[in-house]
Amino acid sequence: MSDAMQNAVQDQDLSAAIAQQQISRASFVIDTYKWLSIAIVSFAVLSFVLSSLGVGVAMVNFMAGSKYMWLAYLGGFMVVGWLAANMADTIESRAGQVAGLGLYVVAEALMFAPLFAIAAKVAPGSIWAAALVTLTLVVALTVTAYTSKRDFSFLGSFLKVGGIVALGVIVASIIFGFTLGIVFSGAMVLFAGGCVLYDTNNILRHYPTDRPVGAALHLFASIALMLWYVLRFIMDLARD
Repeated sequence: MSDAMQNAVQDQDLSAAIAQQQISRASFVIDTYKWLSIAIVSFAVLSFVLSSLGVGVAMVNFMAGSKYMWLAYLGGFMVVGWLAANMADTIESRAGQVAGLGLYVVAEALMFAPLFAIAAKVAPGSIWAAALVTLTLVVALTVTAYTSKRDFSFLGSFLKVGGIVALGVIVASIIFGFTLGIVFSGAMVLFAGGCVLYDTNNILRHYPTDRPVGAALHLFASIALMLWYVLRFIMDLARD
């Protein structure tokens, strides 16, 4: 076989491999957003059930007496969140991955329950407004990730440092009893936007294509973070 023919065969093999990778990535993206949709709907339904049962109000009353209860609450959520993400990212069986996503959705619903209860009292209508704003921002960031030729992986290191700093500020506010305020909420909305952009970029370019459930969990976590601080921002505006 001549060198020209060998090069032609190699080019065909390379083109076929690239085409297969593109097909695999496209299927992965579809599966990821399918699981993300399931997580969002499940979160909304579970949040509605918890609110109807008065769970959020009960949690607020229970934890109001001690700042250390809020710290324990935050710490418990972080542990459960880490466990759920680890399940979705490392367990080989699809059932185990889905169980991790389900656990995370339940943890988020419980985390939001007291915030939703407070929001319903101090700023009626703020929950729906926050959901609409969050949806708009997520769509805009998703379009940006899809249409931009830039790889946003560089955001990862900045987000890690920012997350550690933000967590430290939150813990300090609980311990020392100071209010973070609207500026912090606004900054965290920007931080969450960076997380959404980073996760979407990873889904499009880097995330293992055999882990759509894990990818959905990470993106859901970023969207939930954005919803939390958009709602906090709106509540701060209502108080002012």
